[in-house]
Amino acid sequence: MHTAPHGTARRRLLLAGGGAGLLHLAGPAAASPEPLSVSALTSDGVRLHLLEQAPAGGPVAGAPTLVLVPGWCMPATIWSSQLSGLGARWRTVAMDPRGQGQSPVPAYGYTLDRRADDLHDVLLDYPRVVLVAWSLGVLEALHYVQRHGSGRLLALALVDNSIGEPPAPGASDFLQRLRRERRATLEHFVRGMFAHPPAPAQLDALRDAALRMPLEASIALLSYPKPREYWRGIVHAFEPPLAYLITPHLRAQAQHLVQARPASRVEVFERAGHALFADEPERFNRYLSDWIQSLA
Repeated sequence: MHTAPHGTARRRLLLAGGGAGLLHLAGPAAASPEPLSVSALTSDGVRLHLLEQAPAGGPVAGAPTLVLVPGWCMPATIWSSQLSGLGARWRTVAMDPRGQGQSPVPAYGYTLDRRADDLHDVLLDYPRVVLVAWSLGVLEALHYVQRHGSGRLLALALVDNSIGEPPAPGASDFLQRLRRERRATLEHFVRGMFAHPPAPAQLDALRDAALRMPLEASIALLSYPKPREYWRGIVHAFEPPLAYLITPHLRAQAQHLVQARPASRVEVFERAGHALFADEPERFNRYLSDWIQSLA
């Protein structure tokens, strides 16, 4: 296991059964223990919170670890159905990026380079990873690949964000609304992520989780200084298996992706919202399971 400066354990158990407060956003999942709360210390001294779940009896030797990266301002708990479902078969880790979920909210580090480095620091403990990144996490995962390489990745699944293929998304006034009426804007944003919304209390919990991050930090995360061609170039050059799981508004981008990179796998969730893995967890988990099995 890697160590941090001064001998501090880089990754440590925080609390057995630490997932007791997990948001169960969808129907019943495969029976398995609650996830453990563990942590990873970043190279700039922030201890990130992770939820980790493994099959009964422990992971199979040589099996990959699934690492799940949430989107903008969202907590690791949004992956509850994947932790319980996929975690019954593979070690599955959902991370709380800095400022999100149960991770600390430092005054620094809300840049593309630092977020990619945070992901690098988390992955140091997992040598053979299927990285599953959603929304803003897609861009952070791609920058991680550009900055640190793909040597630890068995495969990469990108979930419902633009990857620089045409057509470009339309203009939005989201940042202006966020500055003007932050709480109401976040409430609308969270509710809009689902085609099949969870209970109001769960939606409120996601909104409140998003409010933990300072406003200017949250805006910085939505202002990454890269042209669209940057993301497209990383995707096209990525050599391990890649899957693109999307809702219909990204169908044209997926078609361009397959033309440029024919080995790419694409799955369109026609009746799901942006949080498609929560709207259709059984289908999402089944797709990932079948895909990972095909990589063996």
